[in-house]
Amino acid sequence: MSAIIPGDVKMTTCQSFELLKLARSRFSQREVAEFVGKDTKTIRRWEKGETPCPSLLAPALRELLKKPSSNLLQQDNSFRFIDLFAGIGGIRMGFESHGGECVFTSEWNNFSKKTYTENYGDNHPFVGDIVPFPAENVPEHDILLGGFPCQPFSIAGVSKKNSLGRPHGFECTTQGTLFFDVARIIATKRPKAFLLENVKNLVSHDKGNTFEVILQTLRDELHYDVHYKIIDGRHFTPQHRERIIIVGFREKTDFSWDELQLPVDGPRLGSILHKTDGSEPYLPWDDDRFFDPDKKCVQPKYTLTPKLWDYLQAYAEKHRAAGNGFGFGLAYPDSVTRTLSARYYKDGSEILIWQGVNKRPRRLTPRECARLMGFPDTFRIPVSDTQAYRQFGNSVVMPVMQEVARLMVPHVQRMISEEQERCSFQIKSA
Repeated sequence: MSAIIPGDVKMTTCQSFELLKLARSRFSQREVAEFVGKDTKTIRRWEKGETPCPSLLAPALRELLKKPSSNLLQQDNSFRFIDLFAGIGGIRMGFESHGGECVFTSEWNNFSKKTYTENYGDNHPFVGDIVPFPAENVPEHDILLGGFPCQPFSIAGVSKKNSLGRPHGFECTTQGTLFFDVARIIATKRPKAFLLENVKNLVSHDKGNTFEVILQTLRDELHYDVHYKIIDGRHFTPQHRERIIIVGFREKTDFSWDELQLPVDGPRLGSILHKTDGSEPYLPWDDDRFFDPDKKCVQPKYTLTPKLWDYLQAYAEKHRAAGNGFGFGLAYPDSVTRTLSARYYKDGSEILIWQGVNKRPRRLTPRECARLMGFPDTFRIPVSDTQAYRQFGNSVVMPVMQEVARLMVPHVQRMISEEQERCSFQIKSA
């Protein structure tokens, strides 16, 4: 039953607006609307300041604030986050494992969106391009997550763009400036914390100037307590994959990277390869797409054709003779692989699986790529192999995100608890 706003109570519009903000930190727009007898569009207009928040709203909001919150954030000290440049949700999965609730997602690639919604559903706002999206329309959240595009800063991306005479870094207007859209949202919504992920080369790009601009923006302009570290995914999966993680907190914290738990001896490639001894689990969502359960072998299409194998060997020999290090990367069960890239679908050359003497090697299957990135076998792959290779090559090592979330969440929860105490005091004082 909705609470009808009494008509004989005099309250200030300012006080109503402050109470509305408190209510929205604990209840959804729909719940507030139902309680005060209005529709969600009206609540949204009040929140955005498009129309004044009625002074007579205050008593109803005070009654609402006396009720138990429906929000997980209030019930079990959880937290809300948004997922920008989400890809297939690797960062999201790491933070969900620590009790987080995703309230907003942005991802422009339709194939990635298909994989994302297949695995996480679409029960919250999902937008494509974040650039034209108004920051004030982003839902309230505690942590902003963003793996902003790395191609303008990666070694391979910079080399390719240099060879083509194209701009890179912040001069790349299509991707390099997306960091400033992250900053725009942080400035508007002021989340309690953020996590940004990018390639290791971000630190050294343009002789360090690019990274300096990022730090100045986050620290000096947005006034966040910022910490960063390069972490190699090989601690958690059999892949050498160094990425920089930048975290920031709205308040000064005692956050320390020294508390990271990084296994010294990480797993080896054999742990993620399809098992041919009969122990490979049957995944009904994969069926026999990647692995033949009857013959107990990887599908033959993943073995390189004679023509491609001859080409890669000749290409490697050509560069070896010239003193270059270019060539394919042959991997064995006890190996730690090279970095999986988004171009893996082309020839698979960076990670070729040895299949025995006088036998042609094979590519990883998309399921093995998922495992190499730390995704569980429950993760579904609804797109073509080409798109799947691109998606996993652009993703994150999920257990790294899980471990960083483990460090961040207690600080965010403390800030949430302190905010709740302030809210309670304001309610009693209202």
